[in-house]
Amino acid sequence: MADRAPHPDTPELRARWDSFAWTEANAAEIPKIIARYPPGRQRSAVMPLLDLAQRQVGAETNTQGWLPIPVIEFVARELDMPAIRVLEVASFYTMYNLAPVGRFHVQVCGTTPCMLRGSDAILETCKKRGMAKGHVSADGLWTLTEVECMGNCSSAPMVQINDDNYEDLTPESMDVILDALTVGAKPKTGTQAPGRHTVEPLGGPTTLKEMVGENHDYRGEW
Repeated sequence: MADRAPHPDTPELRARWDSFAWTEANAAEIPKIIARYPPGRQRSAVMPLLDLAQRQVGAETNTQGWLPIPVIEFVARELDMPAIRVLEVASFYTMYNLAPVGRFHVQVCGTTPCMLRGSDAILETCKKRGMAKGHVSADGLWTLTEVECMGNCSSAPMVQINDDNYEDLTPESMDVILDALTVGAKPKTGTQAPGRHTVEPLGGPTTLKEMVGENHDYRGEW
């Protein structure tokens, strides 16, 4: 599981992030986000605001982004919330990073379906490139995290890298993806299995075959 402890709140951290403020573009989005929620429920916007803040930090640091304590306090002030309440949200959901990460946050699912389909080999592929769980690699490119189920069990093993999912992985296809990211290319997302589009069975369907080309009505055959 990912370490959910906040990064130490040091004087150096304060010097860097105490002055955090929305960019002009993000500031324009805040009223729109808050307006999604009923009167008196504006604090419900805490999750999208945290996400926006993390993305802004990422843009400023050329990483996937994270949430320093001063940034969490900034979001709390925006919504008139106690900072501890915002920290509770940020520390509960693994979509929020509480410590610095690399340009690419490689989250490998280690839950049972992915484990049975080879997630240990995917982790080893990452480690061979100098990645270590919970740390930023020496070149600043990678952060490796082992996470719980991300909902792609039918196309296990899978990883999430920043905002994209990669599925049906092998060590070889994982290397291709990491090679592409290293040189700034955009690898194919989703399933990496040849001949598979999403999570349909390899080799084509074995039942309801008439539905492949049209919306076949089976009711008269039952």
